[in-house]
Amino acid sequence: MVYFMYLSWKVGILLKHRKNFHSIEHTGRDRKMFTVAGPISADVLKEKSFDEGLQSFRKPEQQHKALIDVAGLEESRIIAAFDDDTVVGYAVYLYPDEMERWSQYRFEDLLELGAIEVSNDYRGHNLAKTILKVSMMDDSVEDYIIITTEYYWHWDLRRTKLSIWEYRDVMEKVMNTGGLQWYATDDPEISSHPANCLMARIGKRVPTESIHEFDRVRFRNRYMI
Repeated sequence: MVYFMYLSWKVGILLKHRKNFHSIEHTGRDRKMFTVAGPISADVLKEKSFDEGLQSFRKPEQQHKALIDVAGLEESRIIAAFDDDTVVGYAVYLYPDEMERWSQYRFEDLLELGAIEVSNDYRGHNLAKTILKVSMMDDSVEDYIIITTEYYWHWDLRRTKLSIWEYRDVMEKVMNTGGLQWYATDDPEISSHPANCLMARIGKRVPTESIHEFDRVRFRNRYMI
């Protein structure tokens, strides 16, 4: 799920949100060349076109504006794939939305992969995996717990013609590229269907106090741990 305008208060561990830019050239299908780079600033996003196939969450022009707004948040990270000067895919990392359980995490070192999208016209180039790889090239990600919540009702089952479990397998392999692994939780929305899942990557420098806090939020009913 994507929520773009949440500003959170956090206590305890204070974190300076360092962002180190990385860029790679990616060769897709039929030797098509792309640039995958980030974190991308709001000023850069304003200068780029936004592909019309990026419409999973809202109309492309509205999503483009939303990404520009998010890029201005201190904690946010946007990694994008470019075909020349056109954004054809992206991932967004930011604090969880206040309506989600994960916003109850009390420190500043948890980010959510709130969206990853590749234009319908650019599927098959392995852009999602490459975007995740570039996301994790910045050493500062080792200071964060990065999560993503996956719900089967958001998956493009009709277009891909995959079953729920086939799509889940593909999704897990893509997330594994960025080092995200399955984690158990008693969150009711995730637990409502066995294909839904929580995935996370815990950075090497994340303190024990933060890991304990993550466990507290994952399990509201402590007897399930």
